[in-house]
Amino acid sequence: MMVPPKKDNVFRALDRKLGAVAEFTMRQYRTKLSTWVVLGVGFIAIAIVVLFYVDSMQQEIEAIDNDGDSADWDGDGYPTGQERIYGTDPDNPNSHPGTFTPPIAPDPPEKWINEDDFDWDLSATGDTTTGYDDDGDCRLADTTQSQKDRNRNNIYCDIALDYSEIRGEWAEPRSDGFVDEDPDEEKYGKEAIHRAFLLAIGKMGFVFLLGIFLPLFLATGLIREEMENSTMHFMLAKPIARRDIFLGRIVGYLGVVWPYIIAMGIIVGLISGFAGPGDGLFRFSDLGMWMAIIFATMLATLVYGMLFCALGTLWKRGIVLALPFAAWELGMAILSFNAPSASILRFSVIGWSLNIIDAASLIIWPNLELFINMGLWGGGYSSNYWGSELAGADALSAFASNTGLGISPVATIVVSTIVLLFQALVLWIVGSAVFKGKEIE
Repeated sequence: MMVPPKKDNVFRALDRKLGAVAEFTMRQYRTKLSTWVVLGVGFIAIAIVVLFYVDSMQQEIEAIDNDGDSADWDGDGYPTGQERIYGTDPDNPNSHPGTFTPPIAPDPPEKWINEDDFDWDLSATGDTTTGYDDDGDCRLADTTQSQKDRNRNNIYCDIALDYSEIRGEWAEPRSDGFVDEDPDEEKYGKEAIHRAFLLAIGKMGFVFLLGIFLPLFLATGLIREEMENSTMHFMLAKPIARRDIFLGRIVGYLGVVWPYIIAMGIIVGLISGFAGPGDGLFRFSDLGMWMAIIFATMLATLVYGMLFCALGTLWKRGIVLALPFAAWELGMAILSFNAPSASILRFSVIGWSLNIIDAASLIIWPNLELFINMGLWGGGYSSNYWGSELAGADALSAFASNTGLGISPVATIVVSTIVLLFQALVLWIVGSAVFKGKEIE
């Protein structure tokens, strides 16, 4: 029994028309040398940054005795930290653990360098604003009760970080006596540099550079080139509305750009996953960040593609019109680092795109703000150092920021996605209207 063919409905006919225009557009891209040049330049730019990152991961960071307890100030052969533990006087050469019965052997000085590291992974306790005494010298040392709770938060031997609602920022960490005073510079530095790299490459490399560079050179001429080459007549000869041609061209452009972005994200994500610091072979914990980076970049290329295509349709030198928008977006990107709550950011594409990455960073790294502020604090007092910044803290502080929306990270991602899709819809309507009003010579 023969089944009669299904009649086309409006959606099936639209799908077939869009598919034809999109397929034609992708075929054009594949045969143009300029397409491969643009994609190649983007790859080289990202690759150069990645090479600097890999090199930084190979560099050694000098370990510093931040609190000075590896020194033997009284010359009795026992480090100050060891004497504190056993309750002897670090300033008296006749008071040391060697006088005990049986005598205690002196520790090597190296044992008291990086011995009291910061506590970074506090998500298990639900507390991401407190670190604890790792080596026990606060609890065992001959200190007063007020010294053991110097930050006055009713917790002995901890370090607290408080958020000021008035200033809208995190305050300097407040440490009890001898707590978290000698962090591991290399451990902190490598982790800070790694996180800074992910945020920097995600924001400025993917969302800004690729997000604007690719649409600028690949989407601006989507309609204009066909109009100038008189090949638009062949498309318009078909029963396809101009708004559908506009959308089909954008779909074809995305069919080239989105797989490229995904491939670039996977490649860089694999490199940073294997080269990044950690005890395992691969940093699986960063996969969420790369998904957010790729997703934000895809949305940015969608909106910028709509915008630049509309500008190209409006004027044959559309790229000249696009450059001021690119400069505006660069300014908004820089502003987002220093003032993420600025209302003017809501009038940009990149502000909403970067919100997605910032929100994801707070989900993937719930201790991010504590991590940054402790690195800037540097570990406290020693005879040679007072709050000296740890390597990587300043770079991470420059690229990390809150979302500025005052809502949860998950809600920020949802809202930002909706806004970007709405921007794309509006630009499609505007671009289609401009195209519809153009006379094809």
